[in-house]
Amino acid sequence: MRRETQPSGSGERKPTEMPASRRASYTMRDTAVFARRYGIVVVFVLLCLLVSAVCQYKVIRGEWPENAFTTADNFLLILYQVSINGILAIGMTIVIISGGIDLSVGSVLAFAGMLAASFATRSAAVTPWSGTYGIAIPVVSALLAGVACGAVNGWVVSRFRIQAFIVTLGMLLAARGFTMSLTGGNPISSLSPALRWFGTGRLFRVPVPIVILLIVFGCVWVLLNKTVFGRHVYAVGGNESSARTSGIKTNRVKIWVYISSGFLAGLAGIVLTAKTGSAQTNAGGSYELDAIAAAVIGGSSMKGGVGTVSGTLFGALIMGVMNNGLDILGVESFYQSIIKGVLIVAAVILDASRGREDD
Repeated sequence: MRRETQPSGSGERKPTEMPASRRASYTMRDTAVFARRYGIVVVFVLLCLLVSAVCQYKVIRGEWPENAFTTADNFLLILYQVSINGILAIGMTIVIISGGIDLSVGSVLAFAGMLAASFATRSAAVTPWSGTYGIAIPVVSALLAGVACGAVNGWVVSRFRIQAFIVTLGMLLAARGFTMSLTGGNPISSLSPALRWFGTGRLFRVPVPIVILLIVFGCVWVLLNKTVFGRHVYAVGGNESSARTSGIKTNRVKIWVYISSGFLAGLAGIVLTAKTGSAQTNAGGSYELDAIAAAVIGGSSMKGGVGTVSGTLFGALIMGVMNNGLDILGVESFYQSIIKGVLIVAAVILDASRGREDD
């Protein structure tokens, strides 16, 4: 316990008890700091315990032979299921921290996946260049497609000072149109085993999509926390005018932020296409909403300047555990959408209340 001192007759300072009001103030402050840093982890653990308890109740009543939620295979399945959303959400987090938003990631994912599949298909030609090329061709083409879409978003947002919501909404429609035009609205199937490996392969018994998610998480964590660019992203999101005054090239930062989001959308497109075994023109529908939800639930502020990739990862895991638990319990999908919507609104309200406290 912290103590204060007061002078004694001999010139020494004797410790005195801190007033109760100040002790309470320090306690509340410490609790708030803990909640901000680890609250998302606590929520994740509590959600896991709640779902596990409900499943265990089913076991006790004799309705189930075992607790299907707590098995190691099920937790691996949850990570596998959230890998796509996790990759997209990490890219979305970078954009949100910079004070922007990217509504185009779902459509960019579909466009990149379709382009990759067109270079790795054994079926009849659906594009003039269709065929089975070396794995580098479909992978690089998909990533470049994502980078190109992101670069256009970033350039328009920074150059013309147009709201990111409008710019990326336009890209959402354009990228979906590009996806449809590649094959005339037809899917591409019969993908090469090399491309399928990105969605169905394993490394040391761990599914490749999980490995990719963890690599992306590690790289972006280092990017945001250990590099000058990361500090600039936070600075631009916190106060763009001040960042510009301090010498930060805000337009360049914004362009690279959206390029990063587009790159990760292209990567997610590769993984999704490889997982499903075909490229669909309607792939990625509403994925941008799930990515935004994971970032906001994970503590990213829509005002910019606040957010962490670790929080976003736990946000994606919370959504994954919720969906997995409700699936196990047989809850209809439309109820899951309602719960997801409530979570998003609650997270935004919490973010707004934190903003008022800071003010």
